Amino acid sequence: MSKKILVVLSEYGYWGEELIGPLDAIDAQGYEAVFLTATGKRPPALPPSMQAGFFDPPLKKVVVDEYYATKTSEIDVSSRLDNPISLQDWFPERPYFNSQDFGHGLEAYHNERAARWEELKQYDALVMVGGSGPMIDMVNNQRLHDVILGFLELGKLIVAECYAVTALAFARDWTERKSIIAGKHVTGHAVEYDWKDGTGVVGIDANFKTAFYPLEYILRDAVQPGGQFHGGVGHSISTILDYPFLCGRSTQDSKLVGEIMVEVLENGLKRYGW
Repeated sequence: MSKKILVVLSEYGYWGEELIGPLDAIDAQGYEAVFLTATGKRPPALPPSMQAGFFDPPLKKVVVDEYYATKTSEIDVSSRLDNPISLQDWFPERPYFNSQDFGHGLEAYHNERAARWEELKQYDALVMVGGSGPMIDMVNNQRLHDVILGFLELGKLIVAECYAVTALAFARDWTERKSIIAGKHVTGHAVEYDWKDGTGVVGIDANFKTAFYPLEYILRDAVQPGGQFHGGVGHSISTILDYPFLCGRSTQDSKLVGEIMVEVLENGLKRYGW
């Protein structure tokens, strides 16, 4: 049977190559990609990721080539992303602590979440695509945290790229509140590469002068005790697999992330990059 991959994208803009890299691998293997967004809106590509020759100020290099600019532009105007699953309609929202009838509400939430976790059994891997958009509607989305916890419970592959890796640090059992990546090896956007020149998202008229948070510091704290953050500063790529977590630092890792994902799903690879 063909494998099925759940791909999460931001409604405020994903970075094109970080979708295309894994998606190329998914398509080449004949896997089925199923797309998911926070409220079911069509996810847009971040405009710079469709501009061949786009120059990244922190890296001081061109980070968008003709291939990924073209492929991103093609999928951005195609019908492939037209009808993503709505996470808001699929997974329950945990009740406020001071809400009326909280005890029964929490019980109902856990029962519904368990039913949704049963539905996750149809998927072989979870892929969370990065970019600046995920900072708004993915990384601190409780429903997405529950999706991650469901894949973890099922022992299935969890893939995160760039700033979407933050979701791994924030996804925690509400009772224990311990990091699910404690003791693990991960990578993510290193502080040396955080922007200071401004960036934006789709749908909000704003120019953010700095990254919303230093992802490296969040990850360094979350993997303790016993884990390690790998920034890969000074190296072109930084891709880390410490099963069930597969992380790519940034755009340049996307193709390799897709290749490693296939190695995990086809050959049982458990460790890479450390």
